Amino acid sequence: MEITKLFIALLILQAVFPSQSSMEAAPSSSNLFREYIGAEFNNVKFTDVPINPNVDFHFILSFAIDYDTSSSPSPTNGKFNVFWDSDNLSPSQVSSIKNQHSNVKVGLSLGGDSVANGYAYFNPSSVDSWVSNAVSSLTDIIKQNNLDGIDIDYEHFKADPDTFAECIGRLITTLKNNGVISFASIAPFDDDQVQSHYQALWKSYGHLIDYVNFQFYAYDQGTTVDQFMNYFKTQSSNYNGGKVLVSFISDGSGGLSPSDGFFTACHRLKGEQQLHGIFVWSADDSKANGFRYEKQSQALLAIHN
Repeated sequence: MEITKLFIALLILQAVFPSQSSMEAAPSSSNLFREYIGAEFNNVKFTDVPINPNVDFHFILSFAIDYDTSSSPSPTNGKFNVFWDSDNLSPSQVSSIKNQHSNVKVGLSLGGDSVANGYAYFNPSSVDSWVSNAVSSLTDIIKQNNLDGIDIDYEHFKADPDTFAECIGRLITTLKNNGVISFASIAPFDDDQVQSHYQALWKSYGHLIDYVNFQFYAYDQGTTVDQFMNYFKTQSSNYNGGKVLVSFISDGSGGLSPSDGFFTACHRLKGEQQLHGIFVWSADDSKANGFRYEKQSQALLAIHN
């Protein structure tokens, strides 16, 4: 009898104080490699980029923007148009690369830094009208191009953080519920206005966002390995529970470059089971160096722990 009482007391204690390990998500590494492509119109093709069969590979077309395609573009309140190099990265080429490589998916990035000679602003007339237009126009583009997911890369805003969160959150929710996309990511960087918008989105809709393509290359050129590790820790805290991917820029113009220790940092994170993937901006620039660092990134990701 006493043993039974003791056992019940232990069970109650266990329920009230669950073990630490069951409360925290286990850290994990992944073999995800992502590359932005098509923003600079220098004739780069999917087939130019080396694809390691032992990674999950995402091409991200850059960009679809809710602006018109006139010589002086203006906002269209969620009616997206294609602004990537669609001659070289056409629907048939998307289908072809996916047929050739079973590990390849192709996504689409929204917004970006600029359109024509000005900034690309997130500029909705209202939440309801923007979401309605965005769902309709993006569903058409995604289906026409045989795409798998979206990436959110707005960098300039004429709407407050809560409006941004609601518009983007409802867009992702609807596209996922309709089976139009299988993944969604966001691409913030360390800027107060940018972070306020993306953290509002994360707070309300983080559970629907599969990856955080944090632009670590937006930090100063000459970033050290130790600084990079601290930045990673900070952003993992800002996007708590998210899969924060590490990144570099092909032209070496910012952040921790592959020639200065980027892969040292990746090995450290991998050892800590915190390397959720690597992404690169961008294939357009990497073409000039023969995609040397893409090969190195994928080789690292393909190694089993």
